[in-house]
Amino acid sequence: MQPRIFIGSAQVPGGAELTLYQRGKDFMIVLDRNELMSSRMSGSEEALADMTLERLGGRQSPHFLIGGYGMGFTLRAALAALDERAQVTVAELVPEIIDWARGPMAELAAGCLDDPRVHLVHADVADVIAAGRGHYDAILLDVDNGPDGLVRQANDRLYSAEGLSQSIAALKPGGVLAIWSAGPDAAFTRRLSRTGLAVDEVKVRARSNGKGPQHVIWFVRKAAGSQRGSN
Repeated sequence: MQPRIFIGSAQVPGGAELTLYQRGKDFMIVLDRNELMSSRMSGSEEALADMTLERLGGRQSPHFLIGGYGMGFTLRAALAALDERAQVTVAELVPEIIDWARGPMAELAAGCLDDPRVHLVHADVADVIAAGRGHYDAILLDVDNGPDGLVRQANDRLYSAEGLSQSIAALKPGGVLAIWSAGPDAAFTRRLSRTGLAVDEVKVRARSNGKGPQHVIWFVRKAAGSQRGSN
């Protein structure tokens, strides 16, 4: 087996330290002993984009908000399927994540951050959501490890009842909120059900070949014609 090579580290504002490693052509972002992301496993992050588009039902030139960038799997899948007039705002809190995408992982990024449809914001996605009432056709959240976070305690606000209300308020009528998680979370599913909106919980394999660990994506659809968030 090839050795794992240290590439760099990044301090998450108000949270833990992330470390980037490379083994051969593969990259891993690690927290302590937890492998948060790996270039070997992209299937569920790609499904986050593809399944969201399916649920939008062919809406033309939508505006996506993706938080955060990670290794860019969700962004690249979205760009591959969206039309040329679509917009994708990417909110990433940790500057080094973007530095790694443009540096040691540039081949993996494949220029996605330079796509003219992409607007990159160095910010907490929760703040971007709060400032964008009725602004997005879809909000795709792959922040921390899901609702049961590891990296930063402040991320919990995204998954609180108030955070969900703000996300739904930031959607256009008929828009979709999609939330990725490393595993199931019964308490969070109950919290979503209390929004009173249609909720779809889908289990997706981590690898694009249908193998690997099983991850979870929740989809919440805002009612058509609704301008309000949940309570």
